Order: sequence, then structure tokens, then C-alpha cells
Amino acid sequence: MTATDLQHRAGLKEWIGLAVLALPTLLLSLDITVLHLAVPELSADLRPSSTQTLWIIDIYGFMIAGFLVTMGTLGDRIGRRRLLMGGAAAFGVASALAAYASSPEALIAARTLMGVAGATLMPSTLSLVSNMFRDSRQRGLAIGIWATMFSAGIAIGPVAGGALLDHFWWGSVFLLGVPIMALLLLAAPFLLPEFRDIDAGRLDLASVGLSLATMLPVTYGIKELAKHGLGLLPVLTISIGLVAGVVFVRRQRRLTNPLLDMNLFGDRVFSGALVSMFVSTGMVGGIYLFITQYLQLVRGLSPLRAGLWLLPAAAALIVASLAAPIIARRSGPAKVIGAALAISTLGFVLLTQVETEAGLPLLVAGFVLVYLGTGPTTALGTDLVVGSVPPEKAGAASALGETSTELGVALGVAGLGSLGTAVYRDQIPADAPAAVRDTLAGAAAAGTDGALLTTAQEAFTTGLTSAATVGVALTAAVTILAVLTLRQVRTTGDLAADTPERLPRPGGVLTETE
Repeated sequence: MTATDLQHRAGLKEWIGLAVLALPTLLLSLDITVLHLAVPELSADLRPSSTQTLWIIDIYGFMIAGFLVTMGTLGDRIGRRRLLMGGAAAFGVASALAAYASSPEALIAARTLMGVAGATLMPSTLSLVSNMFRDSRQRGLAIGIWATMFSAGIAIGPVAGGALLDHFWWGSVFLLGVPIMALLLLAAPFLLPEFRDIDAGRLDLASVGLSLATMLPVTYGIKELAKHGLGLLPVLTISIGLVAGVVFVRRQRRLTNPLLDMNLFGDRVFSGALVSMFVSTGMVGGIYLFITQYLQLVRGLSPLRAGLWLLPAAAALIVASLAAPIIARRSGPAKVIGAALAISTLGFVLLTQVETEAGLPLLVAGFVLVYLGTGPTTALGTDLVVGSVPPEKAGAASALGETSTELGVALGVAGLGSLGTAVYRDQIPADAPAAVRDTLAGAAAAGTDGALLTTAQEAFTTGLTSAATVGVALTAAVTILAVLTLRQVRTTGDLAADTPERLPRPGGVLTETE
């Protein structure tokens, strides 16, 4: 252990502060899982179209992904604790609005506000963890715990959400965020220090606009492709988004203080970790939507029972997230992440074999393996991302890490969801009612029964197995990529707090105030 490590070792206050930072992490994962469980009841009450259902689910993730880089760099400038507290207050208000939404449009609007507010939470918490735990071993463990809280939210979410949905209306799942955000606002001023880079420069508003002009048209185009197929409008909007993305990258390369430092992507470890997390979380986010609906709409389970069937996978995720940093100290992150992704690939293989009538044990076993591989990839990938930049860039690096996961989940939901919808509609008779042809949830809400409902359930299951097949291919490919790009890092201690990568850049001043 170096003298610098001893100097920067965290004490009791920092570890208690970590517990406070875990609250928004827990909440965001709770929000993701409980919403998926609420989709059938929400669909029956508000009767959204298939496209509106996708917007309700993933507009939150897309807004987070769109604003994460902006909020991460904003936190570097105005203070990470200040940004965290402002976002927590806004998230609590938006959660209440979502709970009492009376139409699909109102719920989509509330989820949009939740996404913007949520974009302030994740980079703030992760960058504060990076700043509070400067010792490399402590930082790896702290980030592992931080990632585990996300896993804990996934574990608690189905059970808590199922219990709420068994006794209250679907909007009650959103009210979970209100007390959690209130507790964070009370504790943060006493337990969390303030960090900011006083030499960060001004926020470039043009870059903010370009980042959104890239994200939103591409998202809209993907959804239009899912609903109407190939046409002029989706092709045009996707093209506009890609052009805006090119302009964004070129502007970042010219700016002295860019919104996004493109030089970070030149580091193979940094880029390899981002891509690994992007693909892994994307496949999990996409397949999770199918699994929750399969449990309720195909197997006929209540929300609470469906949540209980998801507990084994969530437990595997928690154990893997905690164990990964410890194992990686000896074996190295490349081997651990590579093995984890290989396990996820095997899980997707099992999911391709799920059937309508007798597929429940196989589905649970496959999902356990998928989650078992996701935990180490996220925990170690996050540590590699924030550990490879100087402290004053921790907010931006944290935002990039979160962007990769949030965008991965959102695109996974949109991509696999669109694939599943296309497969489902292809197998439904042309003369079936519109509600049946739209979605399985629509068929169930319309009171469909008999042979037509069985056909709809079989069509949905085929969509699930088709999505799992895509998961096999992409997860196997990123397994090879992770091993090749991360093999130069022998252990997670290689990116230590006193190495050149972790020292403040010339002219960069990171200030800490109580």
C-alpha cells in the first residue's frame, strides 16, 4: 500500500455517506422493475397503444441517456452534491405526477420529467463515490457496493411492486420515490462533501442541444420503424439524428472545454468497458420486458407471484456484483468480465428454448444466468471507467458510464421490443380484432379467450425466444471484445489513486467543501 493510498483512505463518515448515495441508485432500479410489472394493469386502465406503451417504458431511459453527459459536466461545474439534491427534489415531484397520470400522454410527460431529473442522480452519486474513496481498493469495493444497491433494487422491486399492485392501483409504484428522495434531501447536507472543478469552464449550450438532437430523432425513428415498418419518416428522423451526432463530435473536438472529451475514447480500457456495459445492460433491459409479461400474461401469475419468481435472478445479481471486485484483485477484470459475459450468453441460450406451456423453470434458470453475468460486468466496468480519468473529470466519466448503461437499456427495450412486436403481429391472424393484433397486453385487456388467446400467447413466446437469440449473438460478440480490450489491466488495482491517470490535469483544480 502506497503512502498516497494511506493518506486518502476513507473513514467512517465516507462509508455512511456511501449508504446515502445508495438511496437514489436503489430508487432508479426500483423504478425500472416495478414499472415493467405494472404494464398489464396500466394498459388495462389507460389503454395505451403499443407505441405509447414503449414510450412510457423507455422515454425515461432515453431522457436520462440524453441528459447524462450534460448533467455530469454540470455537476463538475456547480458542485456534485448541489446537483444531486436538486435532482432528488425534482424526481420526487415528477414521481407524484406519474402516479396520478390520467392518460398515456400525461404519463409519458411525467416519465419525461423523471428522466431529466434522474439524469442528475447517477453521475452525481458515482462521481462522489470516486472522490470520497481515493484509495484504489476502497474505491473498487465502494463501487461494487454502489452497483450492488442497483441489484438490490432489482431484487426488492418485483416484490415491493407486486405487493403494491395486489393492494393498490398501478400508480402506487411511482410513489416509492417520494420518501426515498425526502430521506436523501435530509441526510445529504450532513454526510456528503461538496466537490467541484473550479477550472472547468462554461457549459456549452450548443453541445447540449446537439446531444439531444442526436438522441431524440434516432429514438423516434426506431419506434416508428417498429410500428409502421420501413418508411420515409423513420428513415428521415434517424438520418437527422446521425447528422446531428457527427456535428456534435466535430464540435467537441474543437472546443477547449467540451461537453464530452472525445479523447477519453482513445483509451482501449475505457472504451472496452463502456461497450461491455452497453451491450450487457441493453440485452438485459430488453429481455426483462418480455420476461415480466410472460410471467403475468402467458403464465397467468399475479404481480406479486411474478416478482417472487424473479428473486433468484436478483439474488444472483447481488452476489455476483459483490464478489466480482474481490475476485478481480487476483484474476484481473478481463478474465472476470469475460467469464461473466460467457455465463450471460449461456443464459440467453436457455431462454431461446422457452415454450408457452412448460417454459417457466427454463425461463427462471436462463434469467438467473443472464443476471449472474451482468453483475460483474457492471461493477467492474464502472470501476474501470471512473478509475481511468483524473478526479476533476469524474463527473463526466461517471456520466459516460451511466450513459452507456441507460442508453443500452433504452435501446435494448426499443430494439428487442420492436423485434418482439413484429414477430408477434406476424403470427396473429389478419382478421383478429385490432387489440389482439396490437399486443398481448391489449388482447388480455380486451377479454380475449379461447383459441385466439392461446395463439396470442404462443406468438408472444416466439417473440421472446427471437429476442433471446439476438441476445446470444450480441453477448457472445462482446465477450470476445471485452477480453481483447481489457487484458492489459492485470488487476483492478492497476488504475490506482496515485497513478498519472488519476492525478489532476495541469490547471485542473478539484475543490472539496463541507
